[in-house]
Amino acid sequence: MADEKDDLELVRGSGNVFADFGAPDASLRQFRAVLAAEIVKTLDTERLTVRDAEARTGFAAADFSRIRQVKLDRFTIDRLMRILDRLNQDVRVKISVAPRRLRTGRTVTSTLAG
Repeated sequence: MADEKDDLELVRGSGNVFADFGAPDASLRQFRAVLAAEIVKTLDTERLTVRDAEARTGFAAADFSRIRQVKLDRFTIDRLMRILDRLNQDVRVKISVAPRRLRTGRTVTSTLAG
């Protein structure tokens, strides 16, 4: 099929996949995902099992399993930050507030020979 050409459309994302897909509360979901990723990174770096993490933090092993599975709907920002704190991580948050603007992604079209 070397003679066929496929047109691909590349769309530059906003940096927040939840906003790009129109999810409600996109900023909140993105923030939770970032905090959860930091928790998983810490567990992996320190080679902690969910039971080890439970013993160290006082949070249930099931919570760490949910975080690893990216089931974050039950978690508040505060709770995720407390978990990181108990894992001896310093969390710093920079907040900026601005009116929402319509997102316009730049589109680049490319033709690839297949």
